[in-house]
Formats: sequence, C-alpha cells, structure tokens
Amino acid sequence: MNNTLTEGAGLNGLAFIGGEGPDAKTCAELALGAGLIAAADAGLILAHNAGIKPAIIAGDMDSIGNPEILKGYNSGCIITYPHDKDLTDTEIVINLLLEKGCTAITIAGGGGGRMDHIFALRDVFEREKKITRWVTASEDIYKVCGNFTASVQSGATVSVFPCGDPPWKAASKGLKWPLDNVAWKRNFFGISNTALSDEISIIAEKGAFIVIFEKI
Repeated sequence: MNNTLTEGAGLNGLAFIGGEGPDAKTCAELALGAGLIAAADAGLILAHNAGIKPAIIAGDMDSIGNPEILKGYNSGCIITYPHDKDLTDTEIVINLLLEKGCTAITIAGGGGGRMDHIFALRDVFEREKKITRWVTASEDIYKVCGNFTASVQSGATVSVFPCGDPPWKAASKGLKWPLDNVAWKRNFFGISNTALSDEISIIAEKGAFIVIFEKI
C-alpha cells in the first residue's frame, strides 16, 4: 500500500513496540523511510527479526524473552526503566523520539494482545500529534490532518474515526459511502466502508481523523 500524507519535511521516527507487528518486508520498508529508529522493550524482537538495529532501545525489558539479544548493542543505546513507572514503554520511546527532534513518527507493532494495551495505544496515537501512522500485523492506520491519498486494493475495508478536538468535517473520493455530508461528532464513527477503486482520497477539512485499512 502506497500512501501519501501532506506534511512538512522533517526527521521521521520509527518506533517498534511489542504486540503483533507487520512482516519483515514491511518493517524493512518502514525503516528505509526513517531517520531515527527506536524499540520499546519487546519491540526489539520485531525489529531484530526484520534485520533492523534500532539506535534507541528503552523500557523495563520485562518482555524480552531472551536477554542475549541485547548483547549485540552498545550499552549507550539501551535505556532501562523500572517496572513500576508512570509511562508505558511505548510512551517512553515516543517521548525519546520527540526529544531527538522527530516531526513525524510511525509505530510498528501493537496488534492483538491485551485490550487495555490496545485502548492505551489508541489514546497515545490520538494524543501525540506527531504520530502519523500505526502499522500492526492486520491493520494500517493513519492520522489524517489534511489531504491523504492511498493506493489500495479495490474492495478493501476502510474505517474512519474523528480524532482530537471538534469540529470535524471531511470529504472523500473512491469510497462506497462518501464522507462529504457526514455530521461528525464525538464518539461517532464510519466503520466498514469500502474502497471502490485502487485509489482513494480523504480530506480532513476541519479537525483530524483516524483512518484504518484492514490488510487483505
């Protein structure tokens, strides 16, 4: 899937996190577009299996099954936190990427698993304005704050949720049910829409939106 978000130039960050993530090929593609790569705890396993070495590894390290994996890294890039802490490992890594100057961040991983973790990740994705994409094993998720185009398979499932603060207004092309006349409000969503062609566009005219593509 080739997607384009209209955004300014800057340092792109990539955060590998625990949970179900994309395949090795997709991970490698994400890494090619990243200027700085970090891993949160078990996210290191996802990166390692794709042959990617993050510049930053952070977290309480309680989910890395084999600590030997850490021996391949300089101690200076490993930041260990206590298990009892206020922030999740994902939040820690996102904050580190922001501190390093990243202006757009992609999350890889985080699919499946505990429901409280999914809810927490969704909130982090919505809260942090510079997180623009979240890729799991089964979904490709974007935060749309302007013009967005996506090359998809015709028939793909597309779901749209308002994000952040109101008001919200959107327009679209290539969807079975257009977004142009939807009266968006908080806790309202457009689920299981369908792509009618191999390219769709969504324009966030007011506010921001989360757009979820189910992988075919």
